[in-house]
Amino acid sequence: MLTPRRAAVAGVLVLSAAAFAAAPAYADDPGGTGDTKCGTFFCEVEVDVPGSGGNGGGSPAPGGSSGGNGGEDGGEKPATQRVCTYKKLDPQPPAGSLDWEGHTPGDGAVYEERCTYNDGPSPTTFIRNVWAATPPGPAAVDPAVLARQAVDRMVLRGPEIGITPKPGGMGLVGMPVYLWTERGPETYGPNVASASAGGVTVAATAKVAKIVWQMGDGKTVTCTTPGTPYKAAYGTKSSPDCGHRYAKPSTAGAGKYHVAATSTWEINWQATTGQSGQMTQTRQSAVDIRVGELQAVGS
Repeated sequence: MLTPRRAAVAGVLVLSAAAFAAAPAYADDPGGTGDTKCGTFFCEVEVDVPGSGGNGGGSPAPGGSSGGNGGEDGGEKPATQRVCTYKKLDPQPPAGSLDWEGHTPGDGAVYEERCTYNDGPSPTTFIRNVWAATPPGPAAVDPAVLARQAVDRMVLRGPEIGITPKPGGMGLVGMPVYLWTERGPETYGPNVASASAGGVTVAATAKVAKIVWQMGDGKTVTCTTPGTPYKAAYGTKSSPDCGHRYAKPSTAGAGKYHVAATSTWEINWQATTGQSGQMTQTRQSAVDIRVGELQAVGS
């Protein structure tokens, strides 16, 4: 897949537009094809280079869990919002300037175009001269795109898993298994971020709606709370909101149960235009635990 990359350079140039038109342009080969177009005090270089996929999951989450950054949006590029403004050049370029794009003075006009791209930690602005038959208007801002930008600025992780028995320890068949996650903006929410462009601001809030625990024994536990951390005072009582009991020891395979916890993040956004919406993302963490069986010892 070819991804167009465009760079604009504005400044005080000594060479004339005619010199730019006559002289070939050379640059380090980026492994693609492209085009160079120059006007008065301006050169635009457009290069098509092979695109690359995004990053997948991230580093393991704390507490022995892994894959904490993986989710349904892994590999997607961040949303991009382009906002452009236009100002008619005064004076207009002389006849014959490449800025006229083959037209003559009086046939439309040449405008300075300023386009700001909000697709990173800080906005990037490109400036160029463009010809238009009629005065161009500003590009409309899509609040949904701004919402995706706000979410891209969040750090959303899988659960920071708490479980009894602890990884590395040994549980017993029939004993209560408590399941929980540590609460925080990155592991349970709320997580808040915003993005702005063209006078429009979108605020997004992400919270975990549920955690689905795959217990490794074929059973699944769905919890709509972060769970209750286990305390010794609870003894053999079941977790009040998020727990499990194993019926068999973890003797098969590697001798462990692989417990995977998948968080569903529910994200609500609101724009200053009055528009609103919702989206979801998932993140997963996992741990391995051992479960044994209490053996009766005869006298």
